[in-house]
Amino acid sequence: MWLPLVALILGFTIAYVRNFTLPVDSARYVAIAILASLDTVVGGMRARIEGKYDNLVFMTGFFSNAILGAGLVYIGDLLSVNFEIAAEVVFGVRIFQNLAIIRHDFLERMHHSRGRTRGEGSD
Repeated sequence: MWLPLVALILGFTIAYVRNFTLPVDSARYVAIAILASLDTVVGGMRARIEGKYDNLVFMTGFFSNAILGAGLVYIGDLLSVNFEIAAEVVFGVRIFQNLAIIRHDFLERMHHSRGRTRGEGSD
């Protein structure tokens, strides 16, 4: 139920406490893998709000997105094409879309809890 948020907090906490550094050669791959994983976390939060969350879907998406993102950067390096930007754009857009949906749902719930329906109230 709370796995996406717990995973995000746990990952950042471990990274902060251990204070580890990455080799420069692998930093780009890890950065895209983290962005892809963050996309999965935000998508998992959205799925939870919509009542569609499934741990198996979350876990498989988390790892496959990370591998796909890092793999795209690696293939781009082999082909001398900057796929890193494409991965950043795609995962970034998905994160912002999911956050917008979460925000809209949150605001809609706030309006309903105050006795209003969407579209009512002053502009």
